Amino acid sequence: MSDHVYWILEVSIKDGQADAFKALMEEMVTATKADEPGALNYEWSLGDDGSSCHIYERYDSSDSTMVHLGNFGTKFAGRFMECAQPTKFTIYGAPDDTVKKALQPMGARYMADFGGFHRQ
Repeated sequence: MSDHVYWILEVSIKDGQADAFKALMEEMVTATKADEPGALNYEWSLGDDGSSCHIYERYDSSDSTMVHLGNFGTKFAGRFMECAQPTKFTIYGAPDDTVKKALQPMGARYMADFGGFHRQ
């Protein structure tokens, strides 16, 4: 398939944190776009009632994934966890052992490639 690593992280936005979550999202999107050329997709989708968010991220390699995880950990993780509670985290693609170890505390579920195709 490819060396890409991608996931969908589902979170619940904590009561009273919608404005802080939106501001943090804008900051994170801006920083990721500017500082991480290996980030191919970084898309946030808000539920109809505004209490849940799905975050789709795709990276060109495990190395690029680790760059993002490093940036997230040092710049955003604390504030993110103040605003949101992860509810489901599903990883796809070809994460290496380093990525799997880094994501282990998040309770990630891994889905192996089974079939299909990839277009550029």
